Amino acid sequence: MATLEKLEWKREVEKLDKTELLLHAAKILNSTLELQELLDIILDLTCRVADSEVSLLLLKHRKSNNLHILTCKGEKKELPLRLGEGLIGWVAEHLVPVISNQPQADPRILKDLEIHLGTIGRSVLAVPILRRGKFLGVLEAINKKEDSGFADADRENLLILAEQVAVALDNSFLYRRVKEESLKKEVLLEIDRKLSSSLELEEVLEVILNSIRKIVDCDAAGIFLINKKTQEVERIEVVGYDLAVEADLNLKVGQGLVGFVAKTGEAMIVPDVRQDSRYVNARLETLSEIVAPIKLAGEVIGAFNLESDQLNAFDEEDLAQLKVFAHQAAISIERARLHRTAMEQKKTSQELSIARQIQLSFLPRKNPTVPGLDIAGTNIPSEQVGGDYYDFIPIIEHQTGLVIGDVSGKGVPAALIMASFRASLLAEIRNNYAIRTILRKVNRLLFESMERDNFVTAIYGVLDSAKKVFTFSNAGHNPPFLLRHKGEVEFLQQGGLALGILVDSSYQEKTITLKSGDLIVFYTDGVTEALNQEKQEFGQGRLIEVMKRGRSLPAGELLQAILEEVHEFSDGNRSDDITVVVVKCL
Repeated sequence: MATLEKLEWKREVEKLDKTELLLHAAKILNSTLELQELLDIILDLTCRVADSEVSLLLLKHRKSNNLHILTCKGEKKELPLRLGEGLIGWVAEHLVPVISNQPQADPRILKDLEIHLGTIGRSVLAVPILRRGKFLGVLEAINKKEDSGFADADRENLLILAEQVAVALDNSFLYRRVKEESLKKEVLLEIDRKLSSSLELEEVLEVILNSIRKIVDCDAAGIFLINKKTQEVERIEVVGYDLAVEADLNLKVGQGLVGFVAKTGEAMIVPDVRQDSRYVNARLETLSEIVAPIKLAGEVIGAFNLESDQLNAFDEEDLAQLKVFAHQAAISIERARLHRTAMEQKKTSQELSIARQIQLSFLPRKNPTVPGLDIAGTNIPSEQVGGDYYDFIPIIEHQTGLVIGDVSGKGVPAALIMASFRASLLAEIRNNYAIRTILRKVNRLLFESMERDNFVTAIYGVLDSAKKVFTFSNAGHNPPFLLRHKGEVEFLQQGGLALGILVDSSYQEKTITLKSGDLIVFYTDGVTEALNQEKQEFGQGRLIEVMKRGRSLPAGELLQAILEEVHEFSDGNRSDDITVVVVKCL
């Protein structure tokens, strides 16, 4: 987020009263997916919503038991605080909000923590941040600007903010994980490219060593090989060690942590080397270590070692990554056998795997149960994973949101756009805007975040099972077919342009009344554009005929009939995802 954009949203926030601020919080929080920018916004909003002098945000470290505490002064502090310690730690453990207007008499308050943070609490309000039952952190407001202390209304307001913060953090964490996975794949592919052009072992190992430090934080690293004649573990390539003690790195097999792994062939994580008698102190600053064997055809030929100046610095995810690199080192020692075509295939496979993981994480796990309606949906991916998306979104009693969309492009880029579209849509839905307003706001957010040749087609609507009506807006998507109980077919195409094309696109919405026997089929272009051997498209006409023949079937069976017709027509060949949603009025 640029400096000018930060100033703009801060100026916008300053114009809002507390009620308006809570209504606009989701929009503000979802204005960025970058975690550091989001944390600054969260801290600022916490102070404003709670009317406090200071705000704190607690996030649990994903590797250690330490808790990250950030203050509204913009200072990031990693404190040796555990669940249950201090008032903020108590809330993290018990997951209930707390108001303490006499903190000096509250035994849960840590005086050392107050000193460390540079503030003395006169009043404290803390609420947990929960997402789908999962603990993400704690919001804490310190020192109500009015001397009366925090009230129940402040607690309720901060809980409302915490719900929206949880959604924004969840989206940001997902975005960060996707970026990390993408970086890891790129680094592996870069290693392959460099290894294919080198025959020198030390040059190959240097490439691997420099690459792993890009994705696993460490302060020292080394690749060691076993000398078969002397049975010593010899240093081949290291970084971060003192030259004066490098002689200590040559060990017998079985000696030291590296020698132990070389002997047993088992990887290990040591959270505190001071507590492990096998550790050979070749580096005074080291507090934790991770070691993985290098194997070739089942034989240990060396070990890969990373060291850190922090306790508990490594986890199972780091170990898995280290094993991948250790395997790469073994292959490189005997000579890299992969060629350019294989590398390209691997890159494509990895990208598609990431894209599919993202896509699957967004799709509903089961069909909704809605009184008076029979609903079924499915997505069948192609080999080239596309950007199809559908979901059922509970809104309020008797109302269920239904969305189906298709992102231009394929692979990871399409999956990332889908993630942005989904996050924006859910954020705007929670603001209880009209459907046309939701699409207009999502369109602007996508326009500002996507390249100009990217766009999203989508339909978003709300099924009201009590009134038996469906209100929708179509943003450039393939028009769903409404087959009336008397046999007429209507195309649901009212709406506007695809999302992300023009910054100021507007959208219309339409409400249709559903009667018993009415049937709606939503679909993506993977259905109607499926080709047979003569390069003919399946088309809308064939889809409507399948609907008419199967109108008496339950929604799930009709959906299956559509898939079978498309499969038979295209002889099982698909170049695009297929997504179908069937809604039947009982």
